[in-house]
Amino acid sequence: MIFSAFFKTLGQTGDPRFRKVLFLGLGLSVALLFAAYAAFLMLIQWLAGPEVTLPVLGKVTWIDDLLSFGSLFFMLFLSIFLMVPVASAITSMFLDEVAQAVEDKHYPALPPAAKVPFWDAVRDTVNFLGLLIAANVLALLLYALFPPAAPFIFWGLNGFLLGREYFTLAAARRVGTAEAKKLRRRHSATIWAAGTLMAMPLSVPLLNLAIPILGAATFTHIYHALSRR
Repeated sequence: MIFSAFFKTLGQTGDPRFRKVLFLGLGLSVALLFAAYAAFLMLIQWLAGPEVTLPVLGKVTWIDDLLSFGSLFFMLFLSIFLMVPVASAITSMFLDEVAQAVEDKHYPALPPAAKVPFWDAVRDTVNFLGLLIAANVLALLLYALFPPAAPFIFWGLNGFLLGREYFTLAAARRVGTAEAKKLRRRHSATIWAAGTLMAMPLSVPLLNLAIPILGAATFTHIYHALSRR
């Protein structure tokens, strides 16, 4: 069922609505990361001030420049881990359009789905973004403690989070959030397995940016397959 859903999704990757959501989510994600870096840089410059008095060197005026330069590399390093979670969360605001594109092609007899109010989508996106970032930052400690297991930790963690989010999104359009959560708990193993398969390409640059689109479409198929059981 999982592979069938995935291959159906691959067959629809040329859909213009898929590309629209991809570019919109990517553009907003890059803008958000730049804004976060600008705020981080302003904070460093404010904390360091124009000059700092050091015990041996006395007054120096280049500390804030050094910290600002170092912060660039720090943010570039963090973006390796955060770009995909941020893109996933931002893109999730627009994944209703992806699910609708799947249903229009593969399930045309369905009645119109319930629209998620915009501010509810924003709230869910903020919650999902916070959860993704917090989980992936904490996972950095596990990567350091268990280096050989790092890929499996990454796949398992993000697979759980992606499966949880995208299945709920697909199901809630048809049966509401409360029933979607019940279905998710009932089929948690299947959803986690599918989410882990979605998380594996997250390690591949550029391809990982398309995972939110592929995940939303795949879990739309998975929801309909499970709901027929």
